Amino acid sequence: MQQPRKRCVMILLWAIMWVFLFMEEGANSDPQLNLLNSGCSQYNVTNFQDFSTNLNATFVKLREELVDGGNNYFATADQAAGSSPAYAMVQCRNYLSPSDCLACFDAALTRIRNCSAHAANGARVIYDGCFLRYESNNFYDQSTQEGHSMICGNQTASNPTSFNAAVGGLLNDLQAATPRINGYFAASKKEVSGNITVYGVAQCIETISESGCRGCMAVVYSDIQQCPPKSDGRAMDVGCFLRYSESPFFADNQTTDIAPFLKNESSSKKDALIGGLVGGIGFLILVLAVFFWFRSSRRKKMAPRGDILEATELQGPVNYSYRDLNSATQNFSLENKLGEGGFGEVYKGILKNGKVVAVKKLAIVQSLRAKADFESEVRIISNVHHRNLLRLLGCCSKGAELLLVYEFMPNGSLDKFLFGEKKGSLNWKQRFDIILGTARGLAYLHEEFHLCIIHRDIKPSNILLDHDFQPKIADFGLAKLLPQDRTHLSTQFAGTLGYTAPEYALHGQLSEKVDAYSYGIVVLEIISGQKSSETRSDSVDEFLLKQAWSLYENNKHEELMDETLDRSEYDAEDVRKVIEIALMCTQASAASRPTMSEVVVLLRSKGSLNRRPTTKPIFVESDKKVRTDTSTSTGSSASNATASISQFSGR
Repeated sequence: MQQPRKRCVMILLWAIMWVFLFMEEGANSDPQLNLLNSGCSQYNVTNFQDFSTNLNATFVKLREELVDGGNNYFATADQAAGSSPAYAMVQCRNYLSPSDCLACFDAALTRIRNCSAHAANGARVIYDGCFLRYESNNFYDQSTQEGHSMICGNQTASNPTSFNAAVGGLLNDLQAATPRINGYFAASKKEVSGNITVYGVAQCIETISESGCRGCMAVVYSDIQQCPPKSDGRAMDVGCFLRYSESPFFADNQTTDIAPFLKNESSSKKDALIGGLVGGIGFLILVLAVFFWFRSSRRKKMAPRGDILEATELQGPVNYSYRDLNSATQNFSLENKLGEGGFGEVYKGILKNGKVVAVKKLAIVQSLRAKADFESEVRIISNVHHRNLLRLLGCCSKGAELLLVYEFMPNGSLDKFLFGEKKGSLNWKQRFDIILGTARGLAYLHEEFHLCIIHRDIKPSNILLDHDFQPKIADFGLAKLLPQDRTHLSTQFAGTLGYTAPEYALHGQLSEKVDAYSYGIVVLEIISGQKSSETRSDSVDEFLLKQAWSLYENNKHEELMDETLDRSEYDAEDVRKVIEIALMCTQASAASRPTMSEVVVLLRSKGSLNRRPTTKPIFVESDKKVRTDTSTSTGSSASNATASISQFSGR
């Protein structure tokens, strides 16, 4: 009887021990689900059913590879059945446990399905612990791409000088060593001073070459330089990831010995060769240096340029000289003036290389703080790339003015086609494309860029049209950024009455739904060809929004349509749907308005809407002469605007 009892006791003790080990592992589990970046492609697959089937199969394969494939941190999968193949990739940071890697993958999968459900042909999700990407084309050999970004922490290191030196040395070592390490992963740390240590990790995807990893590391290493002395920072591209932090985010036993990879066998020979070459041609270099110094001293240093219409984030915004831009615009002549907005005047310019650009002269008071803010905004908006957002090419802050250089839009602004000399020249397809493209641009600013940017002044004059009448939103980079940890903030009024949401005009409450409201008003203007602040000749006191709601209530949607439109060009149900979406955006409660990504989905959906606006808008009726722009706004602007606003109770 004693042996079986003893065996039972031993089994029980082993079971208890494993339970405690499991609990300890669960307590220390951390899949690092801090979201760094996510976004959907703006293009759709040609065959959604085939692509969806293939993509789901790749997701299943990825999980199987992480569990049973022998590599618990990296996997690729592709499926090419039918006409729309799908390719997918997942990568975890190597310091995660297999269970944490799976947890990170599952979280990324849940998020990325929002893109695949809307037929986007590509998407990516990046967490601290992992990233997940899919495309309709093979991307496994891509190392860098437009859209690379960096995120810096909010706290400054306690000893900035020593911290900067330690971070610089650590990141330099990581970016040099990682491409030479099998698996392209390195985790290291460096002591700052006393008991302070900085931790860093670098990683490339395993399907690119060593040179591809080296090139990608050069990009993210350059990006992350903007973060110190912040206590943590991250930089990422499609092929690599770089991170540092004052706080440990991996265990000590996960540290990589990178010393052997910082020197290679041929380094001494290479150094000797370089030394010989330098010694042999030193005199020639000296002569050439003197020659070019003498030549350059006779003319002003030129700003870096190139084919600026093909500039990318790798190059950053071009820094122009005031002299060059003044010459390009013929001394900012009236003949070259394209228009004037709340942020300043815009001029057409022709650069010395023949490129046509638009130069915005900002109406901002010159001060050290203004220039610092200007340079900060330029760095941010230079990373914003979307087909429905006006591209910033460069800037100038060294001369007498603060100037921004944008791509030139040959068809000018939308207001000219709705209310100006070109009124009535847009057909229904062109108008719908403008409505959809504007929604896509705003959705990117609100949800897909790594910072939430609220425009605050959406109106037809801030929507420009390219050669094909595709819309590009202007002036978005001059709006303030919404802090990520707050749903709204109280701020001074900066917008245009007639387009501004009531909660912002009256109380200064700013959120993404302010842009949604303005967008709804613009959509009604596009449909009707009527200004929001004007009444039709057959209406005594009904401004556009009130008129649209009245027609909606009485099921007379088509009466809102611009009389210049050919009725054979549009379907009555399509018109009804677009008007309903516009009215959803102008509902009295900001919480009831859809997000701009939801608007995109609604516009692209087939058939009528299941959802209808349930509340009556607060009608903001203003004298068209009353207007408050960012450049002239003061703390009392909101109260001044109140006098021009009439509220009508909802139903």
